[in-house]
Amino acid sequence: MSYNSPFTGTVIQPTDVSYRAITLTANTQLQWPINGNATDDYAARIMQVNATAANLALWMPPANQTSVGNDALIRNVGSNSFTVKNYAGTNTIITIAPGETKYIYITANPNEQGTWGNIAFGVGSSSADSATLAGYGLLAVTTTLNQSHPVTTFSSNSTADATYRAQTYVWTGGAGTVTLSSASTLGNNWFFLLRNGGTGALTVATSGGQLIDGSGSIVLQPSDSAIIVCSGTAFYTVGLGKSTQFNFTQLTKAVTSGSYTLTATEASNVIQKYTGTLSGNVTITVPQTVQVYYIINETVGGVGNYTVTLTTGLGNTATITAGNQATLICDSVNLLNANTILAGISTVSLANGSVGSPSLRFASESSTGVYRATSGQFNIAILGANMFTLSATGLTVPGTGTFTGGIAGGVFP
Repeated sequence: MSYNSPFTGTVIQPTDVSYRAITLTANTQLQWPINGNATDDYAARIMQVNATAANLALWMPPANQTSVGNDALIRNVGSNSFTVKNYAGTNTIITIAPGETKYIYITANPNEQGTWGNIAFGVGSSSADSATLAGYGLLAVTTTLNQSHPVTTFSSNSTADATYRAQTYVWTGGAGTVTLSSASTLGNNWFFLLRNGGTGALTVATSGGQLIDGSGSIVLQPSDSAIIVCSGTAFYTVGLGKSTQFNFTQLTKAVTSGSYTLTATEASNVIQKYTGTLSGNVTITVPQTVQVYYIINETVGGVGNYTVTLTTGLGNTATITAGNQATLICDSVNLLNANTILAGISTVSLANGSVGSPSLRFASESSTGVYRATSGQFNIAILGANMFTLSATGLTVPGTGTFTGGIAGGVFP
């Protein structure tokens, strides 16, 4: 309801006092500037209030003595916060901190307290407003918002979450890990700047099976740096700077059986270590580019003596048995053994091998070659069968032999 005139029955409109400065020394009840209200504590459309002490309140006039939509703009020009309450101080409408400006208005007036809405204005100056607006990656400088990438150093494993947005993080420890939060949580446009200023490799790992540059993780060597950005589904690096002092990176990949195709990011690791318990032979397809690979086969071959073979999908392949290493040259088609003649050494050592996987064998027939079955033996396998054993006691050739030139010398039993 409204406050109606007893003479006309229409709503009495308070006199529109445009401005009033108020010094608030105690809780103060305001009145509408209506004819007959004998008070100096009247409400104005614009009120500039200075509260001389903390915890003081300004009580608005009765809501049912005016129409809905009646309003007031209140600015706190003092150094203490104060509250604005409805009639008789029953409920708080808004709290106004020093420097703030609030706009209040009546939305319903069935009783003296009524219902009040409010809107927060700026805090009195454009520079302060810009400071209020400044979030991650923004800094208020006088009246403008400017880019900001504050630097934080850290030396313990951490998780990059929403608070990392636009920040610069510098690693100062040894080996460590930064785990990226879910890309769907961070959203499309989240980013932060990362530099490895420490003494060990810094791994940037994803979570939930998501990828960064096509892999589950990347490694930043000392002095490497990058901007890491999120698309909402995956992560990418921009301007990944590589230190010339640390040219080599390592890929550790678990395999079991079957075929695997390396991504460009995975294949960029010169040192590649393959791990896992094999249940069958493994084929690794590398990109058809010129590259040198240092391969470490740390798989467990099991009773089947399974192998790991690298290929480009064209030309020659390279097969490495469990527990062995190889240096390979890829000419974009073939994978070739880099160790043909080793300068500066007089001996070459071979692994023992086995009848099914000789230590010295042929690329196109990996079960044919030379191996050492046991102490004091030299063995030759053909297609996985022992066909020749030479020991200190003599030569053993299983099966029959065909000699086109005859046999001479010695004593035959």
